[in-house]
Amino acid sequence: MAEDWRAGGFGLYVHWPFCAAKCPYCDFNSHVSRDIDQGRWRRAYLAEIDRVGRLTADRRLDTVFFGGGTPSLMDPDLVAAILDRVRRTWKTEETLEVTLEANPTSVEASRFRAYGAAGVTRLSMGVQALNDEDLARLGRQHSAAEARAAFDVARSVFDRVSFDLIYARQHQTLEGWRAELSEALEMAVDHLSLYQLTLEPGTAFAERAARGGLRGLPDEPLGADMYELTQEICAVAGMHGYEISNHARPGAESRHNLIYWRYGDYAGIGPGAHGRLTLGTRRIGTDTELAPDAWLDMAERGHGWRSTEPLAAADEAAECLMMGLRLREGVSLSRLASLDPNAVREESIEELAELGLVERADDWLRATDSGRLLLNGVIRQLLSE
Repeated sequence: MAEDWRAGGFGLYVHWPFCAAKCPYCDFNSHVSRDIDQGRWRRAYLAEIDRVGRLTADRRLDTVFFGGGTPSLMDPDLVAAILDRVRRTWKTEETLEVTLEANPTSVEASRFRAYGAAGVTRLSMGVQALNDEDLARLGRQHSAAEARAAFDVARSVFDRVSFDLIYARQHQTLEGWRAELSEALEMAVDHLSLYQLTLEPGTAFAERAARGGLRGLPDEPLGADMYELTQEICAVAGMHGYEISNHARPGAESRHNLIYWRYGDYAGIGPGAHGRLTLGTRRIGTDTELAPDAWLDMAERGHGWRSTEPLAAADEAAECLMMGLRLREGVSLSRLASLDPNAVREESIEELAELGLVERADDWLRATDSGRLLLNGVIRQLLSE
């Protein structure tokens, strides 16, 4: 069990918590601030890399991911300093995947070349919609024309560029989504992340919906139709859905996110970042303070994790199952059994297989196309006593 993490690899997640504005659908740990001491953040990030590095010094680091918030608001010099310290701390390959999330405003696009020079190899852009009316509803700070222009800049700098779109938006039709997705596929380099709009508790959209003010959202059957259409159109275009919401050409999958879904180890640095790390013989869960100033204070005192807790075997197996079934490749049953012999009942697998929701291929358990539409229920059934 101490070596289980090797099935997924080892990555580093760096959380930048600041945005120019808070989007009404977003439940990530993001904050709007006009006064950011990037020198102080640099010292805190580097101190945390040093500390985590001492715990994991014998490892090869496979990926780095700058998430947020809006990491394209970071000074390129700060990104360069972090990546320099990363390479001094861990063994890495020349092909280290370094992803940075970016907004496609013209101001942020002007930094793309500097991020490439700093060592970023892959850009993930939050486009979200390809028309101005829906971008305004989503609270985005860019226009559709700006997004297309920023994407062209990104393609000229990075070999690997992904962008996000949200569907099942207000007043969106199935044919409207078909047209927009077709345009996105004509733009795409090798990867798309396509998310169905969900009303997360605590967001402005959820509060607006509770007051009856968020009109025109597609009903559940139409949302399911949009999901199925997404899978069909992307598959025909050669961008297969390797994960519930992610599509890529073969070999262009997000290697960092695969670490999560294949239940590898990852260190989380920054406010609100959590992690999973195998230290000694146990995998531990880590989390951090959500408030930026509180996290900075802790990191400056020498320890940026709020808590560390060993995971019970049953919890490890449950997490491995929940993450693995998001992937089209599925999850290894022998691996689940090595984490917890009682992780999944054979009767549950057989019942779900008879319903056409899961399938077995040798040691692997996968959700079928129908099962992926009902994945939360499938997982609950597999994990029920």
